[in-house]
Amino acid sequence: MTTSDDTARATLLCRGFALEYTTLAWNVVGIVVLAVAAISARSVALAGFGLDSLIEIGASTVVIWELSGTGEARRRRALRLIGAGFALLAVYLLVQSTFVLATGFHPHHSTLGIVWTAVTAAVMFTLAAGKARTGAALDNPVLKTEGRVTLIDGLLAAAVLVGLVLNSTLGWWWADPLAGYVLVYYAVREVKEIFFGEH
Repeated sequence: MTTSDDTARATLLCRGFALEYTTLAWNVVGIVVLAVAAISARSVALAGFGLDSLIEIGASTVVIWELSGTGEARRRRALRLIGAGFALLAVYLLVQSTFVLATGFHPHHSTLGIVWTAVTAAVMFTLAAGKARTGAALDNPVLKTEGRVTLIDGLLAAAVLVGLVLNSTLGWWWADPLAGYVLVYYAVREVKEIFFGEH
């Protein structure tokens, strides 16, 4: 590699770290905001979205760890850890959505929850796009895979947002758990790709 290539790679690595630290910070703040919103609204969906933020924190930590080192073994281990995060997310979504539908649980209106999930969706989609581009430029499957975790986080935020809005405006309490089932599919697909696909 030339000096120019080294400089370009260092710049891309810096961008990768910046994207992951931003994701990490956003989700740490999000756990606090979601806890307050979930308790005040008695919302299972908001509480569950807080769990998703924990998974995203774990995935970002894994990528920061992987970007700090080298080696194929380290990369494979990092991918498996992210895959485990996707599996946890799929289980959580399946259990939460089934519980909410089975019990007919009706959360209260949550302005804080609506605002936070709307902003979070926009932020996560932006970060996911940045991770996909940076991961592709670095040829780093771990960063690209975690970018998909962030994309699913954005989709989940949008699904929770739609559920909260439909519950508040039309009383459609079941909209959020139904959206959760759709996201289970995406999470399971990522688990299969990580553990059984070719990298």
